[in-house]
Amino acid sequence: MNNASQIANLFSLPVKLIFTDLDGSLLDHHSYSFQPAATMLAELEQRGIPVIPITSKTKVELLPLRNQLNNPHPFIIENGAAIYIPCGYFSQQPKNSKTVDDFWVLENAASRSTWQTLLDSQAAEFSAEYQTFDSAFREHGAEGITQLTGLNHHLASLANQRDYSEPVHWTGTAERKKLFVEKMQSLGATVLQGGRFLNIGGDTDKGRALVQLEKLYLRQAEQSACQTLAIGDSGNDISMLEQASNALIIKSDHHAPPALTRSENVSISAQTGPQGWATGVADWLQIHG
Repeated sequence: MNNASQIANLFSLPVKLIFTDLDGSLLDHHSYSFQPAATMLAELEQRGIPVIPITSKTKVELLPLRNQLNNPHPFIIENGAAIYIPCGYFSQQPKNSKTVDDFWVLENAASRSTWQTLLDSQAAEFSAEYQTFDSAFREHGAEGITQLTGLNHHLASLANQRDYSEPVHWTGTAERKKLFVEKMQSLGATVLQGGRFLNIGGDTDKGRALVQLEKLYLRQAEQSACQTLAIGDSGNDISMLEQASNALIIKSDHHAPPALTRSENVSISAQTGPQGWATGVADWLQIHG
């Protein structure tokens, strides 16, 4: 489907949007495969329901994955730090966006170097208790990030090409981690716990980015409300799981499900990763499809 016909199909229907985390949710925690969800992804595209990746990953990580997913829709990187919208996806370029390559980009956070400088200058008392992507790469190249993430060298290099945030691998105690988080927050950083890493960045989160992009869809469709499904498995997904009309928590073998304040319209998958993703979305479609 070309971009113009895809947009016409989408906005001729009542708007439904799926915002999904990737690692541990749409992507298997170990293999990073989405294949168990491939049939469901194709069905959603056929129905005109956008699947919008909203992730701690970087733009350069998302671009090839987006091609593999055959996904023509916007995506949100680095925990809400920036929203990438294909040029021409909406009839009007969003206010305050800039054009980068083939995308309209809404930036919500300061640059990565801001947080690197803050860590280097203000977190010396914790320096033996964590490792950043930047320090791992400087010391060992792509192999350093491979050791932290399990990614191959190519993907590890992409993971380090960040624009707005710095991932931290914490090796100290839980008590010291709490003090570290409090220190960084007192200095103006937002600290989000992902599946494996703390992410140090600006005052952004997935929930606010979800609302930001949802408003653009509603403006385009001339609607006042829509059905949204947020899908995630870890702490940095809480804000969008709280914000969406419905929340699907993907079961993890590695950590407890994120604790939400809401209790209505929340489900937890019986299976992990993309298997749980596909089944949970199918259940949502039975009600809202």
